[in-house]
Amino acid sequence: MKIWLDTSYQSYPVRNGGDDDCPGPGEPLSCITWPLAMPDIASSLVLQHAQSLHVQKCSNERWLVCSPVVSGRIAVLDAQAIALLALFQTATPLSQVANVGTLSRWTQEDLEKFVILFYYLGFLQDATMLSPPSKPEETRMLTAWVHLTNECNLRCHYCYLHKTREDMPVEVGRRTVDAIFRSARKHNIKKVKLKYAGGEVSLHMMGVMALHDYAAQLASDHDITLEAVLLSNGVVLSPRTIEYLKARQIAVTISLDGLGKYHDSQRPFPGGQGSSKYVLQTIDRLLANGMTPFLAVTVSQRNLAGLPEFMQYILEWKLPFSLNYYRDNECSSHHADLRSTDEQIIVAMRSTFAVIEKNLPESNLLGCLLDKADMTTPHRRTCGVGQDYLVIDQRGGVAKCQMDIRNTIATVDSDDPLRIIRADRQGVQGHPVEEKEGCRECSWRHWCTGGCPLLTYGLTGRYDVKSPNCAIYKALFPEALRLEALRLLRYKTPFDFTNM
Repeated sequence: MKIWLDTSYQSYPVRNGGDDDCPGPGEPLSCITWPLAMPDIASSLVLQHAQSLHVQKCSNERWLVCSPVVSGRIAVLDAQAIALLALFQTATPLSQVANVGTLSRWTQEDLEKFVILFYYLGFLQDATMLSPPSKPEETRMLTAWVHLTNECNLRCHYCYLHKTREDMPVEVGRRTVDAIFRSARKHNIKKVKLKYAGGEVSLHMMGVMALHDYAAQLASDHDITLEAVLLSNGVVLSPRTIEYLKARQIAVTISLDGLGKYHDSQRPFPGGQGSSKYVLQTIDRLLANGMTPFLAVTVSQRNLAGLPEFMQYILEWKLPFSLNYYRDNECSSHHADLRSTDEQIIVAMRSTFAVIEKNLPESNLLGCLLDKADMTTPHRRTCGVGQDYLVIDQRGGVAKCQMDIRNTIATVDSDDPLRIIRADRQGVQGHPVEEKEGCRECSWRHWCTGGCPLLTYGLTGRYDVKSPNCAIYKALFPEALRLEALRLLRYKTPFDFTNM
């Protein structure tokens, strides 16, 4: 009996651990420790298949099993292991697990060990419980998007900002940091993440460094852990800038939408010339200095054809990334050729998946392949909007989402900006997935959580309905899982309790 799984669950750096434009929804799965501890009530456990247990054949005599609603864990089972799991299609006491048929060579004790592993993986649940226990929502980290400038040296066709030369004054920057840490302390949040953004924030690096040093001092004074990331187009990160960032442990996210013409078609300079060669030079410079940038990739109809070749580059250099589908906005709506149909995206992603299959990485890609969906852990909300996320503009106004930055509902001089954000019921709403029509009974609901709220509202006029990308998710989730199954079979040694 063989079971392949990732006990450490070390994932390819995803947007939770890396960074794109949105804060991630939760923490990655914890490691499984060995040997497994038998539950105190093991002898009396009555078990059955977990809610929405997903099983798909992935190769000859191999089945992928996962529990997207309950645990998010994924494993590959051989024929004997899948036969053992099948015994629990209906409620069955652990003490009555039968060593019959193909399972006859196993002792009762060994079979029970495998069943307990299924229980820990979330494939089986206590049959006496009508539904799995829900995890309380905790705010482990306060994330703040600090919009330091409205100035930019590119004119990206999908950008949602009206460009100006307005910067955040120094005193507003300090009040911004004060407000972020003030809210963190009031809500007993012990970790703060700052996203230095624009416009193009690298045009004002001295301001970034001064602001970050002030934030680092506040973090030290109040025993709060500080993380920071620079969100840049990657055109002008000089060697000195990279030294500053590395010394302060500020991560870097670069917007790169493809190689050559595919990037240039949507991220040109004001004069129309492409920017890709400068971005690629910056990435080379970062890597040479021991800094691995996170790539934020915006996928539109213009660069779909270049995704497979681009994925080859990403995997070759082991770059963390996220694929984010273009979202229409008032600044870009006149570029009709940015919009893609569901079928166009699905076809392009299948071609991209074929490249991944030929170049399987050792770590999983389940947190970065599908727009705003995270298959590394179950969660209830797509992002931190309205929960643990502040967006602060160059004047000190506080909004809920960077794509909705003009709709400020508080200021940095408010006593507790986070409380105001959480209480707001007028602006963008990040409803939990169980409140979204069309999502409540879906097996995948805790991985996509209904998608981007602003995208859904823009196309439906509602926040409480399923994502317009729902068909894309449903088509591609099983194919992404197949890639994970192949990765486990290639890189992981199957477990055999009889030798442990």
